[in-house]
Amino acid sequence: MKLTKIRKNIQNDLQTIIIAHPPLISIVNKIHEKGGRALLVGGAVRDLLLGLPIKDLDVEVHNLSLPELEAILRAFGPVSMVGKSFGVLRLHGLEVDWSVPRVDSKGRKPVIAIDPFMGFKKAFSRRDLTMNAIGIDLITHEIIDPYNGVKDLQEGILRFVDKHKFVEDPLRFFRVMQFIGRFGMIPDEKLHRLCKTMDLHGISTERIEAEFEKLMLQSKQPSRGIRWLKDIGRLKEILPEVGNIIDVPQDESWHPEGGVFEHTMQCIDAAAVMNYENDKQKLLVTYAALCHDLGKAITTEFIGGRWKSVGHSKEGVVLSKSLLSRITKKKDLIEAVSKLVRYHMSPAQFIAAGASPAAYKRLAKKLYPLVDMQLLAKVALADKQGRNPIKGVPLKKKFPAIDKFLEKAKKAHVEKIPEPPVLKGRDIIDIVMPGPQMGEMLKMAYEIQIERGIKDKEALKKIILENRQ
Repeated sequence: MKLTKIRKNIQNDLQTIIIAHPPLISIVNKIHEKGGRALLVGGAVRDLLLGLPIKDLDVEVHNLSLPELEAILRAFGPVSMVGKSFGVLRLHGLEVDWSVPRVDSKGRKPVIAIDPFMGFKKAFSRRDLTMNAIGIDLITHEIIDPYNGVKDLQEGILRFVDKHKFVEDPLRFFRVMQFIGRFGMIPDEKLHRLCKTMDLHGISTERIEAEFEKLMLQSKQPSRGIRWLKDIGRLKEILPEVGNIIDVPQDESWHPEGGVFEHTMQCIDAAAVMNYENDKQKLLVTYAALCHDLGKAITTEFIGGRWKSVGHSKEGVVLSKSLLSRITKKKDLIEAVSKLVRYHMSPAQFIAAGASPAAYKRLAKKLYPLVDMQLLAKVALADKQGRNPIKGVPLKKKFPAIDKFLEKAKKAHVEKIPEPPVLKGRDIIDIVMPGPQMGEMLKMAYEIQIERGIKDKEALKKIILENRQ
């Protein structure tokens, strides 16, 4: 991508942003009239240069004091005072963060020094990477690039702006991880060395979770971020369960791609490019792809001249929960992923064994309500596609067995939810009072309904009455 092309694209994209955020241009003009200079900064600039959708707008105002900026904003409506101590304001109804340049001291309770006249280079020195230390003047559209961030974007290189300021916030380590996955960029040697020894203590689970979610949800190849952790020798520290599969072998006839780690990396990349209804589904499947074979670290044995991992899906449940509990506190997410890990082999096994409709109905009941057969099929497909002998990329082909599994699940009417029970408590309240006994009878009725395909309410009621006697 050439610089001239970048500049041309910015003109069109900035105009689109301005139109989508009234009264942005009126505020910027007023800032200009008062002697200030409003710059679009941070991730929005980076994404503009890369031609990506813009989510969050941050405008940094130079040459005006915080009270002067606040007065201008108040002329357009109520202003939020949250973040004022950090030099950040928000006009209600306008999704834009307004700030003035600041310098943060080191520590959990940093002292904030606000100085609107410090200049662009010093103001941008607090940014993590050069690609995020670029500004665009919203009046002239001039690119302000004191650290050559545009050049680094063009060359796909990640560089820190200031070594000492970079290590003050350990979350920046995880930002590098997800940027590698999202943008396919490579840390330069200085950043690479710095991250090898960087102290990662003191980061909350919630902040780490946000970076892993960006890696999984916004990357076409999230494996790049995980492979980088391995390359700098920190995978076993951060994701020890994944680190433990690095040297675990697999039978070549089933896994021509090699060991479990390579297989897993291909699987998460396969999962990342599938179609989903929403981000929640994508996160579940990509996390399940990451975790699905963790159990092989403790079950793999050389038996009868072949590598086998009997029971790895069951053992993987505990390991999945262990891994996920360090990067999220969402219990439902952890349980949902664990379900997908536990049954990820079922689609292929069902087709190979010619499973009955009743088996599909039982499996759907086991998955519900956290996940469904469609999501399970996606995990199974990722498992199949993660077997490319050309290392580094998954297979793109479809697998008939997975399609057939979904067809049979749909034919059994359980692709999204289990078959609903025909017999309810109100149907047998004339013969048994609510309580444990009623629960047992309803459970029996549901099992008979699924196993025998009986959906006649009176017939089911007669059968459980006969069994009761």
